[in-house]
Amino acid sequence: MSNKKLNLESLIREYLLDEGILREKISDSKVDFGFIFSFPPGPRAQQMSVFKPKNKSFIIIVIRTQLSEKHAKTLSSIKDNKKIQFFNDLRKYFLIKEVYFIIDAQNNRYEIHEQLFPNRDGHIPKNSFFKGILKVFYCYFFSNVLLGEYCSGKEISPSKFSPEFDRSLYS
Repeated sequence: MSNKKLNLESLIREYLLDEGILREKISDSKVDFGFIFSFPPGPRAQQMSVFKPKNKSFIIIVIRTQLSEKHAKTLSSIKDNKKIQFFNDLRKYFLIKEVYFIIDAQNNRYEIHEQLFPNRDGHIPKNSFFKGILKVFYCYFFSNVLLGEYCSGKEISPSKFSPEFDRSLYS
């Protein structure tokens, strides 16, 4: 592994350690390095990962979601094929947010990805790294809010905020 790759790996590990969110290292022959971390810090943390694919010049921040059996059954049982509509609404949102994604509606799962490219000296600023994490996390959070709306069977009133919008990341 080159010095730039080693430096980038050390830098990303340091960022995750500084925030207390690093969980474990990824060992996979398809990546130069990778880490599993929990974000945001605290009781509402979600498992995410960051890795650098072999022979690529960027890192990828990703969160993977598998719908619960309960949610999948609820979506499938709603008339007018709401499951497909849910995944189409997700697709549109991810496109607007300019994130990469993989949607596997047949197996009720999806992934959200953000790519970050180091500058010429192999450095990614901490602020840029955490903005990438936030972008992926907020897309995930929106997908959960949307899923809740679809599964509730209720019409959503635009004139009233639900308690879902009152959450702090760190509480």
